[in-house]
Amino acid sequence: MTSSNSPLEQKLWNKWIDDKDSEAANALIQNYMYLVSFQVERIASHLPNSVNKDDLKSFGLMGLFDALKKFDTSRDLKFDTYASFRVRGAIIDGLRKEDWLPRSIREKTKKIEQVAQELEQSYQRAPSASEIAEKLDLPVNEVEGLIRDTLFANVLSIEEKPNDSSSDYKEGIGYTIPDENSTLPEEHMQKMEIQKELAEGIKQLNSNEQMVISLFYHKELTLTEIGQVLGLTTSRISQIHRKSIFKLRHTLKKMQS
Repeated sequence: MTSSNSPLEQKLWNKWIDDKDSEAANALIQNYMYLVSFQVERIASHLPNSVNKDDLKSFGLMGLFDALKKFDTSRDLKFDTYASFRVRGAIIDGLRKEDWLPRSIREKTKKIEQVAQELEQSYQRAPSASEIAEKLDLPVNEVEGLIRDTLFANVLSIEEKPNDSSSDYKEGIGYTIPDENSTLPEEHMQKMEIQKELAEGIKQLNSNEQMVISLFYHKELTLTEIGQVLGLTTSRISQIHRKSIFKLRHTLKKMQS
C-alpha cells in the first residue's frame, strides 16, 4: 500500500487490517465516500431521471465495502484506484440486475429506431436527431436523451461479464483491471469488433465532440470541468455530449443489424 496516507488514516487502516475493527471500517468508508458520490453522479448522467440515485449509492456502498474487505495492502496500489473499480463495478452490476429502463421509454425508443430506419432508407444517409424528432413530433432533446439511455443499456448488455464470481478482478464496462481468466473466443471477437466500430464512430465525430467524449470517458472530467477546458457553458457541453452519443448509438445499431 502506498505511504501517502495521513497519520489518522493509516491508524484506521492498521486497526482494520490487524483487528478487523468495525469502527475503523466505518470511518474508512466515510473517508472514501467521495468515490461513491463521484461514480453515482457520473453514471447517473447516462440514465433516465426515473432512476433513483439512492439506489445507485447503495450499490456503490456495497462495492466500497467489498473493496475494503478484499484490498491487498502489500501491493503498490492506492486504495482509491482499486476502490473506484469496485464501486463502479458494483453500480453497473446492480443496474444489470434491475429493470431500470421504464417500459414507456423502451416503447419510445422502439419507435425512434423504427423511424430512424425508415428515414435512413428514404434519405440514403443516417438521419439527424432533429429529423427523427420532427417525424415523431417530439422535442429534439427528448429524442437525444432516449438515444443516450438505450446506448447505455445496450453497452451494459453487450459487456456482460464472465460468470466466474470467484475472481477479484472482472472484465467489462464496470471494471478496468482485466480478469486473468480467459474468455471464449467468440466473446473476445465480439468485444474487439464493438471497440473497433466505436473507434471508427468516434473518428466520424467533429473535433469538439471527440474532445468531449475523450475528456468525459477517458479523463473522467465532469461536464462542468469540460466546459471550463473548452471555454463553453455546461449546457452546451451537455448538448454536444448528447449529439455525440446519438451518433455513436447509430454506429452500434448498424453493427448489430
